[in-house]
Amino acid sequence: MRTGTSRGIRRAVAALAALGLVAAMAACGSDDAEGSSSAEITAEGTDDGSELTLWTRAPLELQAKALVEAYNKSHKNQVKLTIVPNDDYVAKVGAAAGSGDLPDLFAADIVYVPNWTKAGLFTDLTDQIGKLPYADKINQGHVTAGTYEDKKYVLPFVLDLSVIFYNKALYSEAGLDPEKGPATLDEFKQHALAIQKLGKKDTYGTYFGGNCGGCNVFTWFPMIWASGEEVMDAEGTKAMLDGPAAQKVYSTWRELQTAGAIAPGSKDETGATWVAAFQEGKVGVMPYPATLLPTAAKTVDVGVVPIPGVSGGSSTFLGGDGIGVSKDSKKSPQAWNFLSWLTSEAAQVDVLAAGNSTVARTDLADNEYSAKDPRVVTVNKVAASPQSKTPFAINFQQAYNAPGSPWVTLFRNQVFGDPGSLAKDNAAVSGVLGQ
Repeated sequence: MRTGTSRGIRRAVAALAALGLVAAMAACGSDDAEGSSSAEITAEGTDDGSELTLWTRAPLELQAKALVEAYNKSHKNQVKLTIVPNDDYVAKVGAAAGSGDLPDLFAADIVYVPNWTKAGLFTDLTDQIGKLPYADKINQGHVTAGTYEDKKYVLPFVLDLSVIFYNKALYSEAGLDPEKGPATLDEFKQHALAIQKLGKKDTYGTYFGGNCGGCNVFTWFPMIWASGEEVMDAEGTKAMLDGPAAQKVYSTWRELQTAGAIAPGSKDETGATWVAAFQEGKVGVMPYPATLLPTAAKTVDVGVVPIPGVSGGSSTFLGGDGIGVSKDSKKSPQAWNFLSWLTSEAAQVDVLAAGNSTVARTDLADNEYSAKDPRVVTVNKVAASPQSKTPFAINFQQAYNAPGSPWVTLFRNQVFGDPGSLAKDNAAVSGVLGQ
């Protein structure tokens, strides 16, 4: 596949323009930059002492450094890692895609992967992925997000998923069982209200990112999925955020807001300090990123349960980053050697699991490291569950994650404003998805 030509660059510009990156792509791309053909990459890859470049965003710095260090110690190839500030990452990739200067390997937030795959920024890895003996055990949400026109371009890099964290000490004070987190949405509400009734200074039942689209995609979508409903159609072009389960989710949070059980800072929370109050021991129960368990557990006796639906069930938003070989790489066989190692037990268990990160293979979910902490076992089981989902939409960023997106308008109206606007707000999300 040759994606470095002017045609490939025009495709990249069109897709990245949807993310507001036309300016970042203004650099003139070279017509003779050519990515490596998938056919050139052998099944096992090549380890011949080449230097490879890899970009990732700052939130994954800990895991990325551990993986690169382990690979470099055990291989002739050497990976040079570049950590990019999260807010700068999309623009940096956009500029490099336009000028033909993408690194050999780059990771991408899973919600961007469908757009960048369609834009032709990755090399086709269909044959190589298919030859991995455990291909069907690799997290399929990430693989699907990186599939375009039946070709696979991306593997999981680092997984993140949403679960419920609760403060066991506050549960005990409130007369709740500290070994049993909420199993339904109503129990979630009851537990938050019980914490609130303690009347502790600056302590609240729950917290959420009340002005953060991505926070509530990550934590509210699973409540809808666990209830047996979808948030979008299969093509990711129509919103389905007005169903009975979705309305129950909104009304639950509205009732908690009316009762004063949500910390006041939630209304203006854009995500920058979303998890801070829980880590300070000031919040009883809330949906939370599983990757932050080691951090939260330093200050709070944390209980972990899956995110429940209206009448039970469980689900999670299986997020994190995917990774692929760029269209500009001239070292695709060597880059594949890193990716095939990334999916191996040596990387998944001895590096990621050892560092309390979630593994990306279902057959490795139970391992010597997860067995030491029942909470990690819970997280791994949720990740491997058929109910775990990674939603697909080309226009995901504009519809959901962007500041002031129609999704932000929708949930803010449902919690803080006019709940009667749901049909109109849902249609507005569909309008952006379908562009």
